[in-house]
Amino acid sequence: QVQLVESGGGLVQAGGSLRLSCAASTGTFRDDNMGWFRQAPGKEREFVAGINWNGYNDYYEASVKGRFFISRDNVNNMVYLQMNSLKPEGTAIYYCAGDSNWGQVVAGLVDYWGQGTQVTVSS
Repeated sequence: QVQLVESGGGLVQAGGSLRLSCAASTGTFRDDNMGWFRQAPGKEREFVAGINWNGYNDYYEASVKGRFFISRDNVNNMVYLQMNSLKPEGTAIYYCAGDSNWGQVVAGLVDYWGQGTQVTVSS
């Protein structure tokens, strides 16, 4: 089972940027599709962005498209989420997750999750 550790969260003003990182242990990471999800207070966890195993394809939730960018480094077992033009509604715990099936990533039905990192966007 792949272990994931997120970092890079924090407090940022609206309009600012943050870069989240997700460090993966060895295992199936390099063959797996990866995603970022978030859960705001009182809401269900939702898909934010996904990237396929080789980094050639990505997919974004509509509200973040053009502002957030997902990338991966398969040499160093890392996944990143660059978040620009952050909005207060982006306040949430952000989770990294992975699965061998691309459809499962987009659907949030993944094999493994990280513990999450808190992002707070002040207005």
